[in-house]
Amino acid sequence: MIRIAAFLGAMLGGWVGWDLGQNAGVGAAFALSSLGSIAGVFAGWWMIRRFFV
Repeated sequence: MIRIAAFLGAMLGGWVGWDLGQNAGVGAAFALSSLGSIAGVFAGWWMIRRFFV
């Protein structure tokens, strides 16, 4: 369950980061997408650990 939540968080965080950074260029979009993916993994892990374990 933790892996699924981390994957979904990474996917959603990466999408949001890319969407926010795409107007500034590909480099900014890639950087924000990476940061969003990391934040999404952490958020998914935290959510499962907080509410289901």
